Amino acid sequence: MANELAGMIKADLAALNNAASGLAQHAATIAPAAQFSAGHQPNTASFSQSMADAIHGVNAADRAAGEKMADVDAGRSDDLVGAMLASQEASLSFQMLMQVRNKVMGAVEDLIKLPL
Repeated sequence: MANELAGMIKADLAALNNAASGLAQHAATIAPAAQFSAGHQPNTASFSQSMADAIHGVNAADRAAGEKMADVDAGRSDDLVGAMLASQEASLSFQMLMQVRNKVMGAVEDLIKLPL
């Protein structure tokens, strides 16, 4: 039973690492290069850094979508389709980030339940 649970945890962690890497790469393509600090590389191997990059990318996508929607609302832009697409992209990015968070929390709960 413990071996099966350990195998499931390892599989979940591998899936989380893959998802975090995908999020970090997606965030790097969305966010401008200036967003990252001077000594920071967006493609680090650290899981925590990948998650931080993903959060920053989701935040940048949300801000950009908000600006596009504000421009359309104020009449400065007539690109309603672009604003709606940016809004949907930001929403999907946030949902994907929440799913990764839920997987991490589930893995942590599984680890806590393991007998010593």
